[in-house]
Amino acid sequence: MRVLISAIATSLALMTPTFATAQFAPAITVNDSVVSEFEIDQRVAMLRIFRTPGNLEELAREQLVEDRLKLEALNSAGLRITDEGLRGAMAEFATRANMSLDQFITVLGQAGVSEETFRDFVRVNVSWRDYIRSRFSDRAQVSEADIDQALGQSGGSSSIEVLLSEIIIPAPPPRAQAAIATANRIAQLTSTSAFEAEARRVSALPSRTRGGRLDWLPITNYPAGLRGVLLDLSPGEVTAPIPITNGVALFQMRGVREVPSAAPEPAAIEYAAFYIAGGLSDAGLREAARVDARVDTCDDLYGVARGLPEDQLQRDVLPPAEIPADVALVLASLDAGETNYTLTRANGETLVFLMMCGRTPALGDGVDRETIRAQLLSQRLTTYADALLADLRAAATVTYP
Repeated sequence: MRVLISAIATSLALMTPTFATAQFAPAITVNDSVVSEFEIDQRVAMLRIFRTPGNLEELAREQLVEDRLKLEALNSAGLRITDEGLRGAMAEFATRANMSLDQFITVLGQAGVSEETFRDFVRVNVSWRDYIRSRFSDRAQVSEADIDQALGQSGGSSSIEVLLSEIIIPAPPPRAQAAIATANRIAQLTSTSAFEAEARRVSALPSRTRGGRLDWLPITNYPAGLRGVLLDLSPGEVTAPIPITNGVALFQMRGVREVPSAAPEPAAIEYAAFYIAGGLSDAGLREAARVDARVDTCDDLYGVARGLPEDQLQRDVLPPAEIPADVALVLASLDAGETNYTLTRANGETLVFLMMCGRTPALGDGVDRETIRAQLLSQRLTTYADALLADLRAAATVTYP
């Protein structure tokens, strides 16, 4: 704290009063809490160090609003991380960059990010993680049958395939409440024709032209935490709204079947994400279509990204449980070389051009069931956390002075 105060005092000595007042003036008000321009600038600088893609200023504003909402919930629950626990969490974060905590703080400082900014970031997110675990762990328990399902073992030598219809409704913050209300209404439908009509009207997915209808797909294509939800549906039933980044997803069950040849469980999924300015605007979609016409494989994207900032193209090989939920939902219906550009980041300002590179099947030997259990639990807790945060956001008063 002394370092931050000293740094601020030094900066203020060099500023004109007008600039200093502007820097520390309220930028956003979340209920009774204020976010300053200084905090936004600090978060932008930190996100840049983390190599975060997208519109960093918009993302910083979104994160800081969410941090204020999380802090309100934590304060209401009377939860606070100890100083020792916070220091340990900061050190753990630094190890991800193969640095000691002191080294990491030095790197942050060289980029203009104060230790206090990093400390606040870790304090909120670690405390929130612990709060979600304590509040929802009983509801998110993982059974042996859940693990079997995740491993694709429940059918023995056979495999389960599902026939679904899908909808994703864009829901950037200004439209979130309206999108959630629409999703809640659609979730009550039991008619396939009614669901198809809604898909044509509100879905952002390419499948909207087919009323959201998908072909038969292995259940293992879907995130492990979603499989049980899908298999619990009767024909015609619709899932509860599934919150995703800047959107909400729904699925309707049209059929389930067992096939004799088991589809291998993917141990890892390789995909590429190319970030395009403009979100779902006409300009953004035109650029996405132009890129789509130029690429047949993920390797082709390197040519498209030549000369652009390094973080504009991201290519990952990840276990399914580590893939962001909205990305995983879209990848579920893609084969290698297929693309999708319906997801967004940074409050809808950045369009995500997704391309499936391929799936690596699990070998099936030496499977660690406890690792699978932990992954399923983590994914379920994330779903609860996203839903709670969406509720907090819908009930909050957020103003931009």
